[in-house]
Amino acid sequence: MSENGTRTVVTDGVTLAYRAWGAGTGVPVVLLHCLGEDGEDWRGPLVSALGGEHPVYAPDLRGHGGSDRTGCYAMANFVADLRGFLDALGIGRAILVGHSFGSVVAYLFAAEHPKRVDRLVLEETGAMRPLVPPREVPEAPGGAQLFDWEVTAQWVAQRNEPDPAWWERLTSITAPTLLVGGGERSHLPQEDLREMAERIPDARVVTIEGAGHLVHEARPMEFTRAVLDFLTET
Repeated sequence: MSENGTRTVVTDGVTLAYRAWGAGTGVPVVLLHCLGEDGEDWRGPLVSALGGEHPVYAPDLRGHGGSDRTGCYAMANFVADLRGFLDALGIGRAILVGHSFGSVVAYLFAAEHPKRVDRLVLEETGAMRPLVPPREVPEAPGGAQLFDWEVTAQWVAQRNEPDPAWWERLTSITAPTLLVGGGERSHLPQEDLREMAERIPDARVVTIEGAGHLVHEARPMEFTRAVLDFLTET
């Protein structure tokens, strides 16, 4: 374990840092952060609430935090990393909770490996359909960055022209799915969440009005309650 409390695993030659909390039994929960953050972003009420019943893991996605900056940031890389992470920790089936960029990783994984996802929570997720007009790649800020800016460049390219299969395969997700929106303050079209929920066979949308894009930060207790209610449903 490192000085900042992270551990590491290696999958297909890529080192991934992660944090671990919670109980030794129960269905594992894996938390996937947004672009530019790392696993530390999740520390707070949600982890505290989940940790009593579940082992909880928060990896740094490649290019972020203490994980390797590989220069290769196709969505397929992130999905493969998640599978390798689960394999390395001996996790056969997990609950996935993803925010923004991390939520896209989560649902692409759930579509590709449906038997490995118990439940799926997508916070302020994006519908991977072509953007019109296309988004421009922002210039990197000056100074050292906490993540590899190349992730942003490759993400924008994939966001502008996503693989059409990503949208089509939403119907392959078998896990019960909760999509959490931040309401009118979010920069994401909230209608996209509703359209995704219509394609995913067992899905519903919860809106936490006024939360904006950073729901679990702006309204941590409401977000935690929504997730816990969803996970404890029979």
